[in-house]
Amino acid sequence: MAPFNDITRRRGKMKSDIEIALEAELQPIQEVAKKLDIQEEDLDLYGKYKAKLTDDLWDKIKDRKDGRLILVTAINPTPAGEGKTTTTVGLGQAMDKLGKKAVIALREPSLGPCFGIKGGAAGGGYAQVVPMDELNLHFTGDFHAITSANNLLAAMLDNHIHQGNVLGIDTKQIVWKRCEDMNDRVLRNITVGLGRKVDGVTREDHFIITVASEIMAILCLAENMRDLKERLGRIIVAYNYEGEPVTAKELNAVGAMAALLKEALKPNLIQTLEHTPAIVHGGPFANIAHGCNSMRGTKTALKLADYTITEAGFGADLGAEKFFDIKCRMGGFHPDAVVLVATVRALKYNGGVVKTDLGQENLEALKKGIVNLEKHIENVAKYKVPCVVTLNQFVTDTEAELEYVKKFCEERGCRFALSQVWEKGGEGGIELAKTVVETVETEESHFQCLYDDSLSLREKMEKVAKEIYGAKEVVYDKAVQTQIDRLEALGFGKMPVCMAKNQYSLSDDPTLLGRPRDFSIHIRDVYVSAGAGFVVAITGTVMTMPGLPKVPAAERIDVDEEGKITGLF
Repeated sequence: MAPFNDITRRRGKMKSDIEIALEAELQPIQEVAKKLDIQEEDLDLYGKYKAKLTDDLWDKIKDRKDGRLILVTAINPTPAGEGKTTTTVGLGQAMDKLGKKAVIALREPSLGPCFGIKGGAAGGGYAQVVPMDELNLHFTGDFHAITSANNLLAAMLDNHIHQGNVLGIDTKQIVWKRCEDMNDRVLRNITVGLGRKVDGVTREDHFIITVASEIMAILCLAENMRDLKERLGRIIVAYNYEGEPVTAKELNAVGAMAALLKEALKPNLIQTLEHTPAIVHGGPFANIAHGCNSMRGTKTALKLADYTITEAGFGADLGAEKFFDIKCRMGGFHPDAVVLVATVRALKYNGGVVKTDLGQENLEALKKGIVNLEKHIENVAKYKVPCVVTLNQFVTDTEAELEYVKKFCEERGCRFALSQVWEKGGEGGIELAKTVVETVETEESHFQCLYDDSLSLREKMEKVAKEIYGAKEVVYDKAVQTQIDRLEALGFGKMPVCMAKNQYSLSDDPTLLGRPRDFSIHIRDVYVSAGAGFVVAITGTVMTMPGLPKVPAAERIDVDEEGKITGLF
């Protein structure tokens, strides 16, 4: 939830996000592209306000020097709201106002949160990417292409088994799951192949949400079509009776999957409310996947602008860690600075204040809850990247509270800036933008990953759990121990790890707020995403197929006879 919403809307002082977005005057996407010196011939148009960037564009710009890269991350999310995407968008708009050539690089929203509880992912208030309704619902069809490619592979796998199973696939060791981009808990565990003999082999199957699919990760990490096809071919769908992996390449599925993903591989270009260019592409969740926009989107942005402002999902313990240890490792680039987003309200929530009382000054709760921010500051420092802390300012924040957070950050070597981008757009982010520019111009990034490739999988998992989360130990289920040994024996031990953990706590228990200590991280499943190039560790009770809440957001969404969508936020 974006800052100010629950306060200003009750008082009738501001319009809703969707109202602001629908009333905005958008520029034709060709005009937005000109700000990045992109010619119309390098755009594949999707209507008036959306376009895909062609492969020819990359060939023209690939040898240019990279601009500055700014990563926006946050404390652990709370019901009080942090506004990470809002800050990312507002910072890009503010850079424009300072005369900087800037572009925003974001993930695409998933339909799961849009219809569930979290809402969309277009920013908020006067710091949004638009068209907001189209971005949140279908957009250019990338997620549908990923879903189709995923399920094509599943269909070819089951068909191969039905048609004689030449590869000797053990149906008890099938690891490839079907997917859809929706929160649907009843699909987590299903039985397929019921009915007649011609209906296939009966077996247990599972669904995951599209944003947790390995194909989503592959699309977001692939450099080009050749790389995409090589990665798709390495996908492990099952193991045979000898315990050897069976891949998508062996099922002859790669060509058809790549054909479905041909257009989805191209980055999308849209704009903010203030017409700042925004490259929005890919969307893996950060709590169950690697949480970053596409490699192509980021690298293209770096060649087109002086400042690229990107974000990583959820708190820095999830999104930023994966951005650093997976995306930067594979992409060969690094951020010049990190913007760490927090709110006074969220910090007081971490200090034990209930949501209804967050508008009241409470320095004691703030002092108690700010330890969450403290841990994230320490974590960013581990990667040796300059850090700027920004507070999304609410109207109920008091001067004493703001001054306390400012002093707290500066005592820990962080620059500090207030942000009012939700209420004022780019103008409300000028202080933050100036601070970021000053930071990258006076402080050098000495980026380093948290761990070396040479460490074992257990050592990597324990590095993240102990150094980033603050755990005292890592506890492995017995079956997980065996699976880790198996993956290392198969040659996957040098890969980075992608930790799947709840987003609300540094621990794997979402109820432990603030900065928990002396806790254990429980790893209950481990599997390899061989095409993506990392090993996934599932911790606690995190689900790869979420469910809808008691009152889903879908109940509030509607469209009128003129096609105007309401209720998205």
